[in-house]
Amino acid sequence: MSPIKQPGPPDPVRGTEAEYVSPGRFDGQVALVTGAGSGIGRATAHRLAAEGASVACLDIAVEGAEGLADELNATAGTGGGRRAAAYRCDVSDEQSVADAVARATEDLGPLTAVCNVAGIGAFSHATEQSLEGWNRMLAVNLTGTFLVCRATLPGLLEHGGSITNVVSTAGVMGQPYSAAYCASKGGVALLTKALAVEYLKAGVRVNGVAPGGVDTPLMWEFGIPDDIDAKALNRIITPMGYCTPAEVAGAIAYLASDEAGYVTGAILSVDGGLSA
Repeated sequence: MSPIKQPGPPDPVRGTEAEYVSPGRFDGQVALVTGAGSGIGRATAHRLAAEGASVACLDIAVEGAEGLADELNATAGTGGGRRAAAYRCDVSDEQSVADAVARATEDLGPLTAVCNVAGIGAFSHATEQSLEGWNRMLAVNLTGTFLVCRATLPGLLEHGGSITNVVSTAGVMGQPYSAAYCASKGGVALLTKALAVEYLKAGVRVNGVAPGGVDTPLMWEFGIPDDIDAKALNRIITPMGYCTPAEVAGAIAYLASDEAGYVTGAILSVDGGLSA
């Protein structure tokens, strides 16, 4: 079997996060980010805070979220501007989500930008996919996204705002050894569109971002099953290399901002042309 191709590093021509930050774009707003302890969630919290938002950092591994909140507060300066706070949240648990959303709203104010980033993933032959693993994938990726949307929608309907869900190329195209992951992320894609249509006239926009390969800890936890077709797996690797969490965070920040005021129900691909 031929080895799996390893994509190269990001092209330096694509620039750095600092070059694209729009200071003040989220002044006075409150963002909630799940999975904020690492990867895309961490980068998203950083980006929104850099653009003026107060940020509720949610993660089941609360230590990472707490460290992030401390970091954001240390760079916030004085004058009663943005703040950050960390909350432990298991997005697959209804009560955990309700408690975290209630505490974040009480501490930071009405939420205006909800970013569902928390997720898990793994490769597996479909014939070897355990029911336990299947259920857990859907519970975190799909049910978790739904629970956060449901818990935050009443506040968004009252005060206005947006929801941005992290989908994945696995939610918009078939990928090998990813039956559970594709099913969960495909569900997130259509959940996003369904909510966008339902609340089209109510002042709440709902969009999704579909990253390809992202250089995050989650990426390296997928694992490669035995006896695979390397060519099949290589078809989901772009010659552009992995993108960075900051690049995905930039897309999330755009969709969550007023600049995207006419955008709802969209799934924005950030995948180096994989789904083109």
